[in-house]
Amino acid sequence: MKPAYVADLAADQTVTTFFLVTEKEVRSTQNGKLYLRLELGDRTGAIEARMWDHFEDSAATIARDDFVKIQGRVEIYRNKKQLMLDRLRKADAAEVDAEDFYAHTAENVDQLWARLRELAESVRDRWLHQLLAAVLDDVEIGPRMRRAPAAKTMHHAFLGGLLEHVISLCELCEVVAARYPETNRDLLLTGGILHDIGKVYELSYERSLGYTNVGQLLGHIVIAVELIGRKVCEIPGFPEELSVLVKHMILSHHGQYDFGSPKLPMFREAVMLHYLDDLDSKMGAMRGLYASDKGDQEWTERSGALERRLLRVDKYLPIDGAVAPAEPEQLKFDDTAPTPNSKAKKAL
Repeated sequence: MKPAYVADLAADQTVTTFFLVTEKEVRSTQNGKLYLRLELGDRTGAIEARMWDHFEDSAATIARDDFVKIQGRVEIYRNKKQLMLDRLRKADAAEVDAEDFYAHTAENVDQLWARLRELAESVRDRWLHQLLAAVLDDVEIGPRMRRAPAAKTMHHAFLGGLLEHVISLCELCEVVAARYPETNRDLLLTGGILHDIGKVYELSYERSLGYTNVGQLLGHIVIAVELIGRKVCEIPGFPEELSVLVKHMILSHHGQYDFGSPKLPMFREAVMLHYLDDLDSKMGAMRGLYASDKGDQEWTERSGALERRLLRVDKYLPIDGAVAPAEPEQLKFDDTAPTPNSKAKKAL
């Protein structure tokens, strides 16, 4: 276990510990002074770091995804913690334990994968069934999907996060499709399984979480549509109209142009997929906020994804302060008490 994690850092603290470099660049101030800017991370989060003096030699020996040992102090800048580094060097592999640096799903990945395959097998439409098999059986896509995060920071931002998110979304799709029987359940479920498949290539997750070159240039929506197009071409006779519907669900699942959707959802299952994906994403983001001790006693820290702080309801209204249910005796009627109709009942 390393000496200190990102989540442990406090203002004015002097710290010597190990981190993973997730971003690195040499910047210049308005006055032309060069400095080293880093983003450093571990399994508990990430923090910005700066080194102003004598950084050239250290900067030349480290790169993104390297482990480093740092010495510095924690300062508050624009209401955020950041590290001001005094010393920095590349760490030897023997000095670190990789488990200290990678946040991972708490679920069993083998069980998650088996559940995903079960959901895919339940699709009865023969064309959609073949499409899902072509994607999930791909020797490159399958292993990537078992490991990929669902995002860098917004939600399910940990190894195995994409698989966890997709299964949660698909199980929501099952519930909602049963509530609205006019839904094409197979089409909705296919959209749930494939909507974020492009993230296996958009995101970089061998060490730090980031974006690949193709991810930055194209994004996961375009990557997914191209991938689905290739898989459809490998299935003789696949209906063109069905291919268009699946691609539309991927293109529109963010729901709004401002959120990166090239198209708005334009049929029932596409609309449902957008709202259910949005729900599961937000619940994932909230789960992370509530699990963190950042913020104060009753409120979480502000979430960039949700653009708000969240109330810790259990602190605001502790369980022992809730209104107690009435005692059973208070709910009993007195059979001997007169009622307006008691005389009429006796007459009967």
